[in-house]
Amino acid sequence: MSVMRWRRRPVATETQARATETRADPTRRPRISRVLHLVGDVTSRAGFSASVAAVVACFLIALAIAGFPEAWEAGFATGAAAITLVMVFVIQHTQSRQQLATQLKLDELIRSSPQADDLLVHIETAHDEELLERERGQVEHHTALRAD
Repeated sequence: MSVMRWRRRPVATETQARATETRADPTRRPRISRVLHLVGDVTSRAGFSASVAAVVACFLIALAIAGFPEAWEAGFATGAAAITLVMVFVIQHTQSRQQLATQLKLDELIRSSPQADDLLVHIETAHDEELLERERGQVEHHTALRAD
């Protein structure tokens, strides 16, 4: 009985090698990135939203019972502003990372398709005029296809 050995396909670039290593070991990402993704994952759940709504409702009830002290209102406003600012950075980080991953996947699909236009691989770095020109070309192409 022979034993089959699987060989890994050689990684084409250093970037792909690092991406493969990071996928295999997510702890290799910077700690702040892992924390931001954890915060994003936790806060995106419906249960968390319900918990926040319950806390805010309880705070409003306690605020009404206490006679609406200005110090409490100021504290609540400051806390809400701080949380909002932090969440803006969390969302920006996670969106940016996901957009980059999606872009890399799309670039790979373009490279692998023989009929695809290779000039589209890094089109996101092009000038606005080139983007508008390519958009017009795509619209004209699709319009011509529909007319046939």
